Amino acid sequence: MLADDIAQKIRSSFPDTEDVIVQYLSGYLVDDAGEEEDAFQIAGDILKSLAGDKLEALENLLLSLGDMLKEHFASRLQVRSGQKLMKLDKVMDMSKTQMSNTIALSEGVDLESINKGKASRVDVKKLEKQEAKLKAKIEKRARRDLYEGSKLLDAYKKQQSYEEMFMKINPLEAAAAAKNKSKDIHLPSVDVNFGSNRILSGATLTLAYGRRYGLIGRNGIGKSTLLRHIAMREISIPPHITILFVEQEIIGDDTRAVDAVLKADVWRDHLLKEQVALDAKLAELESEGDEKRVEDAKEELSARLAEVHARLAEMDAESGPARAAALLAGLGFDEADQQRPTKSFSGGWRMRLALARALFVKPSLLLLDEPTNHIDLNALAWLEDYLQTWSGTLLVVSHDRAFLDSVATDIIHQHSGRLDYYKGNFTQFYSTKTERDRNLRREYDTQMEYRKHLQAFIDRWRYNANRAAQAQMKIKILEKLPDLQPPEQEETETFRFPETEKISPPLLQLSEATFGYASDKIILEHVNFDVGLDSRIAMVGANGAGKSTLIKLLTGDLKPLSGHVNRNGRLRVGYFAQHHVDTLIPTMTPVQFLASKFPGKSEQEYRAHLGNFQISGMTGLQMIGTLSGGQKSRVAFSALSLQQPHVLLLDEPTNHLDIEGLDALMVALQKWNGGIIIISHDERFITAVAKELWVCGNKTVAKFYGDVQNYKNLIVNNVKKKP
Repeated sequence: MLADDIAQKIRSSFPDTEDVIVQYLSGYLVDDAGEEEDAFQIAGDILKSLAGDKLEALENLLLSLGDMLKEHFASRLQVRSGQKLMKLDKVMDMSKTQMSNTIALSEGVDLESINKGKASRVDVKKLEKQEAKLKAKIEKRARRDLYEGSKLLDAYKKQQSYEEMFMKINPLEAAAAAKNKSKDIHLPSVDVNFGSNRILSGATLTLAYGRRYGLIGRNGIGKSTLLRHIAMREISIPPHITILFVEQEIIGDDTRAVDAVLKADVWRDHLLKEQVALDAKLAELESEGDEKRVEDAKEELSARLAEVHARLAEMDAESGPARAAALLAGLGFDEADQQRPTKSFSGGWRMRLALARALFVKPSLLLLDEPTNHIDLNALAWLEDYLQTWSGTLLVVSHDRAFLDSVATDIIHQHSGRLDYYKGNFTQFYSTKTERDRNLRREYDTQMEYRKHLQAFIDRWRYNANRAAQAQMKIKILEKLPDLQPPEQEETETFRFPETEKISPPLLQLSEATFGYASDKIILEHVNFDVGLDSRIAMVGANGAGKSTLIKLLTGDLKPLSGHVNRNGRLRVGYFAQHHVDTLIPTMTPVQFLASKFPGKSEQEYRAHLGNFQISGMTGLQMIGTLSGGQKSRVAFSALSLQQPHVLLLDEPTNHLDIEGLDALMVALQKWNGGIIIISHDERFITAVAKELWVCGNKTVAKFYGDVQNYKNLIVNNVKKKP
C-alpha cells in the first residue's frame, strides 16, 4: 500500500521519529489531505521540525515523496472533477410538499406529522435567555484565550529598551508624588494567571515599606511569574512606588561597566543630559544681546534649569560615580574591570552588573530573582551585608537558606494559589511552619477520631427505640462540627548515588602543579592537593581565582605547565559542570539521553534510575528542552551517578535546585561513600557536606582553619577596609 511505502520512506530518512508521527504523516498524505490544503507544505513543516540540521536529507525525502504521490494526487483530482452538480428540470418548492421530513427514516410512524399540531411546552423566553447566557460565556472564554495569546505576542513584538520600560514603569513624577505618602502595599484580592495556569487566586499581597521579604515555594509554582506581574504593574501597585526587577543579564556593548551602572538610573541620566543642553543654550543666548525676546528665553531656560538642579539634588546625583564604583567593587569588579566594556564580560559577570545597576537606582520596591545563582561566596558575603541596610522594600526569590536567614525579615510561602506570611527569617519560618503543620495535623486527626466515634454510636443505636433520641442528638453534634480540610502533605524528595567500590590510595594528587594559559599569565602556582575516598572538601574564593581551573586539572581536561598529576588507573571521576545544561541534548528525552550515554539497559531500567533523582512518570519522556532548570539538574545528576564514580567534582551544583531538591542532594552526598570536592556559594550546603574549607587566591590553594561564616566575615571586613 502507498501509505506503508511512505511510512517506510520517512523511517529510513529519520529513524528516530516516533511511530505515531510517521503513521499520521503517511495517512494524511494518502487519505486526509483536503482539496484546498497544500499537503506538501504542511507535511514539510512537520518533517522540518524532526530534521533539525539534516536539511539535505529533508530535501531528498520531499522529492521522493513527490514522485511517489504524483499519480495518487492526479487520480484524486480527476475523481473530484467528475462530481458535478445536476440541474433539475423544474423548480421544486420544498416548503409546499406534503411529504414529511422524517417519514423516510423508518417504515413506522411519521413523527413530524404527529407532533405538528401539538403546542410546544418549552418556555421560549427562558430558552432564549439561557442560550444568550451560554453564547456570552463561550465568547468571553474565547476572548480570554485570545487576550492571553495576543498579550504574549505583543510583548515579543514590542521589545522595549530598558530606558523605555524604566520611564514607563517609573515616571519622573513618581518620586515627587511619593512625598508624605505611604509606601506600604496591601492588596486584598490578587489573581495572577500565566496563560491558562492559575498562579494566585484571591491571594492577599502585603509588603510593608522597609521590610525584606523572602518569597519561597516549589519549582514551577509561579514565583518568578508573580515578580514579573508586579514589575510590569499588571498587579495594581500604587503608582508613586518605584519598582525595579533584576531578572536578565544586561546586553553587552561598548559602554564601560561603571557607565552602565550610572545609566541605570534613567531619570538621573536624562536630567544630566538636559542640564548640559540647557547650559549650552544659555551660553548661546548670552552672546545674542539684550533684546526682550532673548531675555524672555533666558528667563524660561533659567527657570527650567533650576527645576532640573532641584530634581538632581533630590536624587543625590553628584554622589553617583562614587556609589557606582563602591557597588561594583563589592560585587568583585576591580578598578580595571570597571573601565572595561560590558561586552567583554561573561554572562555571570553581566548578571552582577545588572544587580549593581538595580542597587544603584535604589527603587522603593526591589525585586530579585535568585540573585545568588551567579555570584561567588566573596560577592555573596558583601551582598548579604549590603542588603541588611537596604532602606526600601525588598522581595527576593531564593533557594539559599543561609542567604534568606541573613537578609529576610519576613518569609512569604507561595503554595496552593495563595500567599502565607511568616515573621522572621527562614529558620524561624521553618520552625513556625513545622509547629503549625503539626498542630493542624493533630487537630484534624482528633476530629476524625471524634467523628468516627459519633458515627459508630449513630450506626449502632439509630433504629433502637430506647437509644433513638441519643442517636439523633449525636447526629446534630456531627452536623455542627467544623468541616476541616486535611493538612497538605509535606513534599519530600530523595536522591540516591550508588555506593562505590574501594580502591587503594593514592587516588588523585597534584604535586607542585603550576598552570597558566600562557607562561606570563600564571593562574595556579606550586599547588599540592590530595583527594581520597574520605575527602569532603569545599573550594571557595573570588571568581577568576582558579577554582574551576583546579577542578579541570583534577579531571585531566587541563595539563599543568610543571609539576605532576598522579592518578589511580582504576579511578572514575564524575564532574558536574556549572553550566551542566550545555551538556544535555534538548531534543532528547531524559530516557533517550541516558541510553545514548550509557547504552545496554531497558527503558524501564533508565526510568527507574531517573526516579532516584525525582524524574518520574511522564517527565522522563518529555523533551529535555521543555524541562525546568531544576529538572535538568536532576537529569545531569542521574547521568553522573551512572558513571559509578569514586570521586565527585561538583561546580555550583545547587543552582536551579529548589529547597527540597537541595535538601535531598545534601542527604544523598552525606550518605555516599566516595570522595567529594565542591565549589559552591551556598553556606548551608558547604556546612552540611564539607569537612574542610580550602581557599583559592594569590595563585595558590590553601586550607582555611575556620567555618564558612568566619570566611564571609573576613571578606566583608576586607572590603570595608578598602578606601
